[in-house]
Amino acid sequence: MKLQFTLLFLLVALLGAAQVPVDSRSREIVLKNVAVIPMSTETVLENQTVVVKNGFVTAIGPKVIYDKNALVIDAKGKYLMPGLAEMHAHVPPVDEIEPIKEVLLLFAANGVTTIRSMLGHPLHLEVRSKIKSGEILGPRLYTSGPSFSGGSVKTPEEGIEKVKNQKKAGYDFMKMHPGITKANFEAIVKTAKEENMPFAGHVSFGVGVKRSAEAGYATIDHLDGMVEYLLPRLDTLTEQETGLFCVNVGHNADLSKLNEALKIVKDNNVWFVPTQTLAEHWQSPTRSVQSLLAAPEMKYMSKSVLDGWARAKENTMKNPGYHPASVLKFIDVRRKIILESQRQGVGLLLGSDAPQVFSVPGFSIPHELAYLVESGLTPYQALYTGTVNVGKFLKQDNLGVIKAGAVADLLLLDANPLKDIKAVSAISGVMLDGRWLTKSDIDNILIKLVKN
Repeated sequence: MKLQFTLLFLLVALLGAAQVPVDSRSREIVLKNVAVIPMSTETVLENQTVVVKNGFVTAIGPKVIYDKNALVIDAKGKYLMPGLAEMHAHVPPVDEIEPIKEVLLLFAANGVTTIRSMLGHPLHLEVRSKIKSGEILGPRLYTSGPSFSGGSVKTPEEGIEKVKNQKKAGYDFMKMHPGITKANFEAIVKTAKEENMPFAGHVSFGVGVKRSAEAGYATIDHLDGMVEYLLPRLDTLTEQETGLFCVNVGHNADLSKLNEALKIVKDNNVWFVPTQTLAEHWQSPTRSVQSLLAAPEMKYMSKSVLDGWARAKENTMKNPGYHPASVLKFIDVRRKIILESQRQGVGLLLGSDAPQVFSVPGFSIPHELAYLVESGLTPYQALYTGTVNVGKFLKQDNLGVIKAGAVADLLLLDANPLKDIKAVSAISGVMLDGRWLTKSDIDNILIKLVKN
């Protein structure tokens, strides 16, 4: 009995220790014999040694000098790329920190090293600070404040006050939700510019994509407003008739107007976060509730959450305006917008709206990448939206690439994602700002996060 207790104690201790990553601030970390995908160009650098110290890549090459006490990882046969970003994430807007930590770990375990949280809460400011200090393990966090919507902003004065309060609190940007009137919108964006406060998110139906782009959106998410812009006789339709993101009538889109719409967006330096997974999982008739619930990653979500997701999809498909054949055409319109955005130089950022209807944090990013490829992007172009483009958008040229001086956000894979985008799921290790998680660490984290 004593021996059994001792073995059990050791097992528990080892499992606990596995979740404490090696930190490059205390010990140099070296990956040897690895194939590097720097992402700055579409190439693979074979048999490289990558050295990480104090959270940054300090050296890369076939032969480099490193500390004799470094943690050396033989990565022969593996591929190293920059960590990925989820640029439309939903960190739980709750008063308790544990649910937030669980979501952060799901992102981290899947190689997501940067997230932009799109529904803010005061606790997120504390979490952002604790991630940066290393007290909480998770991706670097950019957070919005509580959203601006038709419900939260009833008057221009309320909008002005809300902008100033969020700037003072220290949020990174403002989240725009639907239902904002034109008068309230103008008051909000005027004050946001005065306060140097970025804003992003949904396009209100009464404002439209043209005015939203001209007003200075940082990103338009979900391609919101784009399909509406392409509709003939939009002035005869109500928001309720069009459905979420125009799902009910988007099949009528006039694609001859797409170049005009994309020029407006590009001329105003607005980026898109398509969240195509939302349309493909939630709105598409080709993915049944049962098949989505059967996906392996659903075990990380609670039964109550899954029940809510199932109801959301069922209610969408029961809507009188929902017609499967038309919805498939609507999804094809979205894919054409994504591909033309890539071709015409409109900035694309990777994001899947997780956790959201059948999008599990971290696990939904490979789905989003696959849908970008299905839309016509190459694997390299798809990966670019979650790496290099993120650095460009955030104005950090050392983020989303692998080079000397780059932030040590890294993803070690068993296969080459430039050949098959599905390889992003074959994770062998993750580095978050210089903190190294082994495959064993990741497996142990995920075991503890299983809900059902």
